[in-house]
Amino acid sequence: MLDQTLLRRVSSKYRAFVISDISNEPDDAESLVRFLLYGNEFDIQGLVACTSTWMRDKVHPEDMTRIVEAYAQVLDNLNAHVHPDNAYPDAEYLKSVIKGGPACYGREALREGAPLAEGTELLIQRLEACEEPLWVLCWGGTNVIAQALQEIDRTRASTAAVLRSRLRVYTISDQDDTGMWIRVNYPDIFYICSVHGWKEYGMAAWVGISGDLLMPLDEGGPDVTKVKLDWLKEHIQIGPLGKEYPDYSFIMEGDTPTLLYLIQNGLGSPENPHWGSWGGRYVLGDIGGASKHYMDAKDTVIGKNGAKFTTNQATIWRWRDAFQNDFAARMQWTLSSDLARANHAPVVVVNNSTAGSEPLLLDAEAGTEITFDASKSYDPDGDDLLFTWYQYKEPTTAQSHIHWHVVPGVEFRPVAGNTTGSVVRVTLPPPEASAVSILSGRALEKGQALHFILEVRDNGTPSLITYKRVVVQVTNRDLRGGKGKAFDTITEALGHPTK
Repeated sequence: MLDQTLLRRVSSKYRAFVISDISNEPDDAESLVRFLLYGNEFDIQGLVACTSTWMRDKVHPEDMTRIVEAYAQVLDNLNAHVHPDNAYPDAEYLKSVIKGGPACYGREALREGAPLAEGTELLIQRLEACEEPLWVLCWGGTNVIAQALQEIDRTRASTAAVLRSRLRVYTISDQDDTGMWIRVNYPDIFYICSVHGWKEYGMAAWVGISGDLLMPLDEGGPDVTKVKLDWLKEHIQIGPLGKEYPDYSFIMEGDTPTLLYLIQNGLGSPENPHWGSWGGRYVLGDIGGASKHYMDAKDTVIGKNGAKFTTNQATIWRWRDAFQNDFAARMQWTLSSDLARANHAPVVVVNNSTAGSEPLLLDAEAGTEITFDASKSYDPDGDDLLFTWYQYKEPTTAQSHIHWHVVPGVEFRPVAGNTTGSVVRVTLPPPEASAVSILSGRALEKGQALHFILEVRDNGTPSLITYKRVVVQVTNRDLRGGKGKAFDTITEALGHPTK
């Protein structure tokens, strides 16, 4: 019998607060079903029903309650499939944190005399209760946040800045008129949101979840198979909880990137949006530091048709097969407490890393060789493992002062005698390619931070993946590789003709 203590575990649970215009369209209910399946990885602080531009004067917390009641029917089965340290939350507790937000549109909630909604009060309480970050996942309008900020300013001015510093907002575009108001008036809030014209959702990163169901999106790139209704009916709409997962009307789960961003599978680092994760990749719009608004970035990905795609949506759809398989596996957990009847993700260890989701952070001298050893990784079900190593170049481009958009590639070389690919060697780029300021030409003691991803896939059904990110800070102690001259322009620095 499989030992539950061998299952993948998270060392700490992110505090999460969901705000949803549930019942405006089916995708919010879909996202809530998925969110509850990952409830063992979250410290769920609130589930608040809100309005949006698509449903302006009603909120439906009762529809959240209905889904949680279905979750209660499968809770024992779910807990049989996770590490004992990562139990799922009690259904009665979840029902106690379901509240309604302001039953009005956007900034109407800020008018003088507007009542403070229960959901707003809960958000303020949760910010005050703990110094840890509170991840607020917004699937509709943001007037719950706006009303909370206004109330904090009015009644808690001396602690307002401290409370704002605990906020981590990831919102699915702007769906009312409070989003921009928040970012203008409180630029110090950590805020992930795609920027585009009003309702021009096709330009946003989050549509990479399944937007190709509705509109042209990187045609030939993403594989639509696992977001179509027939796949969802077979793999997701099963059992008591799966029956609460409705058919989509427009696209599947447009709000889900917010929670995928926080999944602790070894890929992402929520405090570093530019690193990339199942929920996309984002960079600061203001490098001067006046605003903490993170906006869409883009990845270059090889699509299903073999062509290259360089888009913001690719930062999400590139992971689609992995996150849909993971979803399907967890839905299988709801059907039986028998661990032998479902698949569980691999556990990954590289060198002296933890077996958790934390990245392995290393300093290494430019031009030197490093060995990465993942041979202690294992699959709790005893499945065979496939080890795939690759470089994630795009996070490195965020260091725009070092070699600008040029990120030198590396080769992952197998070690003699290791037939699984679990042990590889890498030679870091030389200092002139990884540790020189692009305009000044000066050699730097600290150069590029190179991101390497180990993807460990099992051969279970469905096949599941766990990652380990290795971030190597290139050092250059002897200040080698300097250009010996400064450049006035980026064109000159890159050696391009100026006339």
